Amino acid sequence: MIPSTETPFHGIYVATLTPFRADGQIDEPVLAAHFRSFATMPGIVGVLCNGHAAENFLLTREERRRVTEIAHETIGATHIIVSGVVAEATEEAALHAQDAAKAGADVVLVFPPFSWALSQDDHMAVTHHRRIGEVCGLPLMLYQAGVASALAYKPDVLAELVQIPNVVGIKEGSWESNAYDRNRRLVQAVAPHVAMMASGDEHLLSCFVVGSAGSLVSLAVLMPAEIVALDQAVREGDLTTAQALHERIQPLANAIYGQAPGGLATARLKACMVLTGAWANGSPRAPISDLPSDEIARLRGALVAAGLVEGATSR
Repeated sequence: MIPSTETPFHGIYVATLTPFRADGQIDEPVLAAHFRSFATMPGIVGVLCNGHAAENFLLTREERRRVTEIAHETIGATHIIVSGVVAEATEEAALHAQDAAKAGADVVLVFPPFSWALSQDDHMAVTHHRRIGEVCGLPLMLYQAGVASALAYKPDVLAELVQIPNVVGIKEGSWESNAYDRNRRLVQAVAPHVAMMASGDEHLLSCFVVGSAGSLVSLAVLMPAEIVALDQAVREGDLTTAQALHERIQPLANAIYGQAPGGLATARLKACMVLTGAWANGSPRAPISDLPSDEIARLRGALVAAGLVEGATSR
């Protein structure tokens, strides 16, 4: 549900995960409970399903549609449902976006195809997003990838993308605070209506202080209240509270996202869901593997330090 306000897309969104059963299929009851767990959380305005943390690139088209449908069925009456789309071919991506619209998504977040890291010209991204918007008819959010990924849009491309009529927001994941600020200033200049969402889990405090319209992050599956409170403290100019919250958030963010390889962040998040008692099974989908015992121990120590589980911290 998109609220009828002057800034309907602003706020904190949880980038959700996709739980699997022991046989590797989506655990629909656990997924529904996962969505519902955020429904009564003050300050959470919506969820991003089928994002990178949800293993969107490992889900079938039908699975992505069903995930969106479950999100809509469980919390769609009260929260904004953002559904991620990633496909190499533009027409295929447009069909996936159309699936999301029919399944009840309010917004489609378009991820750049991974092949663009190898080769892209300045027109591909604009063509891709414009066509997706035409086919699905929904508001679009962009994904600005990390500066080291070879998927980040150049300033002139980003400027053109945010002026596409459907575009309402950016999941800004440059993963570098100065790049975030440059992009924020650019968007403010050419498309001030587009919501700039600070979405580098390890850089939330600095990006919130610089200025943001909210955030879409997977760390919020573990610390939703803290991230909402951090955003609120910064908006109120309460730096003391913001710094105290940062001290709780940052060690866990580093344990999940700051360790190589970064592609294991989802496996780490899922392991944390098991360690906190939220889920019984946290296995990712192949080819991603379960984590070794030493990394599980390290994550448990980070969760203890964050106050999310009881016990002595690991050294």
